[in-house]
Amino acid sequence: MNLRIGHGYDIHRTGAGRPMILGGVHFADSPVGLDGHSDADCLTHAICDALLGAAALPDIGHFFPNTDPAYKNIDSQVLLQRVVAELTKFGWRIVNLDASLIAERPKIYPRLAEIKAALARSADIDVSQIGIKATTNEGVDEIGRGLAIAAHAVALIQKK
Repeated sequence: MNLRIGHGYDIHRTGAGRPMILGGVHFADSPVGLDGHSDADCLTHAICDALLGAAALPDIGHFFPNTDPAYKNIDSQVLLQRVVAELTKFGWRIVNLDASLIAERPKIYPRLAEIKAALARSADIDVSQIGIKATTNEGVDEIGRGLAIAAHAVALIQKK
């Protein structure tokens, strides 16, 4: 069996006037969103990088540069779909994804099933193939003060 593991990481500052989107789910009640060129969904970006890394492909910035106006405010689920298509082109399929979201707010647990469902749709896999954990930074550093949100992800892929 030809298996590969990849790791991804992303972080975005919070800011007013932006939507809070994590794992493809919009948190409409959040007073702040994430700052970035796309929708700044750091959880989905970390997953994209984990998948690309597992396939030994360049990172998300190579495929979707923040200097390209075509990606301004783009839905990161579209980026994930394109990453999965790229892996498929090279004969890879996703075995599973696992990610940790580090945020003081919003509260993730009440929306966890929704996040997993959105990511599963975009990655064309079953919800049972996705693990998502959420934690806080216990008030430490910019993440702990609510000024940023970060995510780590790992992906296991297999040759078809």
